Amino acid sequence: MAQPIRRKRTTKKSKPRFFGKWFLAIFSFFLILIVSIGIYKFRDGFLYYLGFKTDKYANGLTADERKLADIRIYEVLHKHDDKAIGFDVSEYQSEIDWEQTYHIDESFELSFVFIRATAGKDRIDSKFKANWKGAKARQLIRGAYHYYRPNENSIEQAENFIKNVRLKKGDLPPVLDIEKLPKSQSIDSLKVGLRRWLNKVEKHYKVKPIIYSGESYYTDFLKDEFSEYPLWIANYNFWRNNLESDWQFWQFTEKAQIEGVVGMVDVNIFNGDKNKLLMKCIQ
Repeated sequence: MAQPIRRKRTTKKSKPRFFGKWFLAIFSFFLILIVSIGIYKFRDGFLYYLGFKTDKYANGLTADERKLADIRIYEVLHKHDDKAIGFDVSEYQSEIDWEQTYHIDESFELSFVFIRATAGKDRIDSKFKANWKGAKARQLIRGAYHYYRPNENSIEQAENFIKNVRLKKGDLPPVLDIEKLPKSQSIDSLKVGLRRWLNKVEKHYKVKPIIYSGESYYTDFLKDEFSEYPLWIANYNFWRNNLESDWQFWQFTEKAQIEGVVGMVDVNIFNGDKNKLLMKCIQ
């Protein structure tokens, strides 16, 4: 009778337990460090939220997203309470009760507003006339902007804006909003079109227009050729707290809430106080 073959037992080598413990300790340390830096950086916002914001509605965001947005908004505005603060609107905000648009969080006065007037070669914002009139009655410093469509004729776009926007003394210079890349033309061709729009509008209103764009878009495609124009830059980076020196306006959030406006609103900081802003207006 054959003897059964005995197999040697193999023992699994256990990984050193200290490796897992060290990894967990290091991970926990860095997590605590990041959270601590965030709390310190936005300490005023955290304290404000804990003290006064417990009844805030999410308004399209989760409760945590709304909380973080409110914290950042307060922190940024708190650091720039010596500067003029404003917002921008279009037909997407629907009907606006302009008599209610005095403050953000009852703490920060609103001084100016940018209103979308036109888009492309033939589009007129359906709420422009009402918003333009309402902002004037509310005695806000107002500005009008054109949403540029890269694949449409630039001169026709300029004419669309000029035909529908009458700027007066005390209004902000006209604004060219450029955010999209062209589908059917080169970047160089886009720049030619932008220059034609800017030149025609400047000639009509006798004032240099403002360029609005995202920071990355402006840096990558426009900065080299259009640096002589006043800038209105959009940058929503949670960790950014200050404007660059060459930014005239900074749109730092798209998630604010303003009394009298349905939904979320973009908020902007001017790189100066209200008196300096008035000096930038059409004289």
